[in-house]
Amino acid sequence: MKRPLKSGWLFWPALLVIFLAAQAWKDRGLVQGRAPPLGTRALDGAGFAWDDVAGRPAVLYFWATWCPICRAIRSNVEALAADYPVISVALQSGSDSVLRHYVRREGFTLPVFPDPEGTIAARFGLQGVPAIFIVDAGGTVRYAMTGYTSELGLRVRLWLAAHRA
Repeated sequence: MKRPLKSGWLFWPALLVIFLAAQAWKDRGLVQGRAPPLGTRALDGAGFAWDDVAGRPAVLYFWATWCPICRAIRSNVEALAADYPVISVALQSGSDSVLRHYVRREGFTLPVFPDPEGTIAARFGLQGVPAIFIVDAGGTVRYAMTGYTSELGLRVRLWLAAHRA
């Protein structure tokens, strides 16, 4: 008769610690503090400054047309736009005309700021997409994450950003 391993209870906590450490390492270079300016115009010609959304938390979403995880997370991010300002930056996704065609074909509903050379991404310390920054009402980056994130996870972070002193 086999006895259950007494050390089996260590597996899940150890796995969680490894996962959290990997997440922290992966996101280590992302900007902290004051959110940098975008310094460009959206595809529709509109400009943007963090003062435009002052007084409430906002979401900055970096994505790319060639990124499958970005497609998977898009509905999570778009769902937030009913309640919060959401700005999107298309990283290295082709010319404005190619990007306009993609946005129209895919039914993209967020304002799109093109970043063909990765200039905006560099200001935010990005190494890959998708990436999401939660910026509080005062323009400070409160949360920065890369990879897949659930709508609930984003809503919790937005709530915390709104209620943090």
